[in-house]
Amino acid sequence: MKKDKKKKQRREEYKEFILARLKRAGRKPLSFKELLSGMRNVRGFDFNEFAGAVEKLKQKGTVIEDKRGLRLLSSSDYERCVVSRLNKTYGFVRNTNTDEEYFVSGKLLRGAMPGDTVLVRTFEGDGEKTEGEVMQIVEENFSRFTGEIVCEFGRLRLVPDTLSRLSMEYSDPLGLCPKEHDKVMAVITERGKRHSEHRCELVAAFGSSLKAAVCALSVLELNGITPVFPPEAIDEARKVSDRRSIYDELPHRLDLRDRPIFTIDGADTKDIDDAVSFARTDDGGYELGVHIADVSHYVRPKSELDNEAFRRGTSIYYANRVIPMLPAELSNGICSLNPDEDRLAFSCLITLDSSAAIKSYKFVKSVIRSRVKGVYSEINELLEGYGSRELHEKYAEVSGEFGIMQELTGKLRKRRLGRGAPELETSEGVLLINEEDICVGAAPYKRGESQEMIEDLMLTANECAARFGRENGIPFVYRVHEPPSEEKTEALREVLTRLNIPYELSASPTPAELSDILEKVRGTELSLIVNNMILRSMSKAVYSTEPLGHFGLVLEDYAHFTSPIRRYPDLTIHRIMSDLLSGATAEECRKKYDKFSYASADRSTQTELLAMQVERSCEDCYKAEYLKAHIGEEREGIISSVTDFGFFVAMPDTCEGLVPLRSLEEGEYSYDGMMALRNENTGEVYKVGDRVRIKIDSAEVSSGKVDLSLVR
Repeated sequence: MKKDKKKKQRREEYKEFILARLKRAGRKPLSFKELLSGMRNVRGFDFNEFAGAVEKLKQKGTVIEDKRGLRLLSSSDYERCVVSRLNKTYGFVRNTNTDEEYFVSGKLLRGAMPGDTVLVRTFEGDGEKTEGEVMQIVEENFSRFTGEIVCEFGRLRLVPDTLSRLSMEYSDPLGLCPKEHDKVMAVITERGKRHSEHRCELVAAFGSSLKAAVCALSVLELNGITPVFPPEAIDEARKVSDRRSIYDELPHRLDLRDRPIFTIDGADTKDIDDAVSFARTDDGGYELGVHIADVSHYVRPKSELDNEAFRRGTSIYYANRVIPMLPAELSNGICSLNPDEDRLAFSCLITLDSSAAIKSYKFVKSVIRSRVKGVYSEINELLEGYGSRELHEKYAEVSGEFGIMQELTGKLRKRRLGRGAPELETSEGVLLINEEDICVGAAPYKRGESQEMIEDLMLTANECAARFGRENGIPFVYRVHEPPSEEKTEALREVLTRLNIPYELSASPTPAELSDILEKVRGTELSLIVNNMILRSMSKAVYSTEPLGHFGLVLEDYAHFTSPIRRYPDLTIHRIMSDLLSGATAEECRKKYDKFSYASADRSTQTELLAMQVERSCEDCYKAEYLKAHIGEEREGIISSVTDFGFFVAMPDTCEGLVPLRSLEEGEYSYDGMMALRNENTGEVYKVGDRVRIKIDSAEVSSGKVDLSLVR
């Protein structure tokens, strides 16, 4: 112990000496040898400890080393950044203080990997964009990556999906014996000065990189996501799934099994966590019941199930698959509000006036029995006034509720639009997967009337839940959405001006102003582009312990209450609300849940962002698989975004591809940094919103990248 203390003290002394020497040297760099020269004759000198002290100062960013030597880092020298993402020939780093992103060309990345903390020299690039050069890797973070096995000159090598366009040598200590075109995951064992110089070994092989399902598995594995649950969590799920516990709970709950309660979901949905019921009041108003699976009854704090749910944070949906937050015994079993089965629920019972304004609400633990598993497409048919005899028979017990539901949700929607809430359209798509598990098509997702009705009903329950948390002063997890930043608002103004779209935007834009812009372009070719621009101008909705309101919904109170099977923040507030309803005081809830609510909000935001990235990457692989069967075909599309290396074109089926700069007509191209690419030789301009005709040139399933070319 004394020896360790002495070593630590010696290293601190060495640090002080090094800093003093470099301070005296000022801007003049000193070589390691020059630093060392003053220490050789010191009694008890430890070379390893001295070298370790230098490395520690470099890692902290206190000392910088380049080819000229070591010197103290001045705050004006370099920016401290984190490598945010990489492509084959370039990457981006994010300033840790300002959150600004800088473009870094491949040769200036110095082999840095995603998640690495780096010191960056910034400079003005093309189009007055700020670019960067990595000067030093302060802290190494990332080591795993995926790629494809290729054969070069008779030898198998690994081509990374994102790190480098050059192949790498690899070792295979696990004896995976991959074949050409196999998708694999590797871990870096030794770093070089360039990505292609890194040394790696294989840790997993997934199968053919020509199949989207295989590539999607590698995306999940790379991000630490697995469909397999720990044995302890599965055992616990089986134990708590005893149906007899429902009847043990009956004396302690409100029995709503006699009400015509029903669910509405997609035809393939197995994790059903919300149901609804309706009634009219004597004064012309409504009684709305939103009944949510009581997951908190089964998933107890700090249990194996809870620990795993907290780690996952959310279910992940892509193509025809789901990676659930909870094991199937719960998500598809005892928690799912399956028809004709008694289930424990957490009910929000809301009284609304004749204009659908909330008069009162209460939350109660209940027992329900759903009459039917409603399907969106089927209910849409019935609402439109047609449907087969079989459909009418299926919904006979609840079809009398449809008129009240339609009337109430019409008024709720009117109130939402009256508040000025923007109706954003997204480019969300549906993938068509055949029996061989291959993607054979894509199409825009179309929401019918029943989808919109359920959304408005869930919004109402979520608003009540947030009010409950705020009014009772208990720890809570709110869903918050702050107004757009000044910088993003200015960028939106510039885009709208260049697209010749009239607008009115105040210094602090209101939702109604954004809604007005959307209405002006609705139904036009610019509609999707402007929707995306407005979406990008807005802040990202996150989870917070503070009730900051929701800008996009124009609500002071909003939380996520309605999906505890697939979202951890919903489970979190169920747990806290349950304690208060069972007799705990607000103060007791604060002592018990203060730290937990902060941890849940933070973790839920992180896992939501990860899930979105993973879902997008997986779907890109599937879309590339679909387009690979259509190489050489010509299609119409709209330029959705422009970069200095080409522009992206969105096709009507929601697929997107890159028209690279190299495929365009020869000339000197300039990028305006926002939305246009100009050929200075010919004067031709390609800008966001332009309709173009393109040909599908290539589709790489492994990375999800699609290359297009213009048809002249």
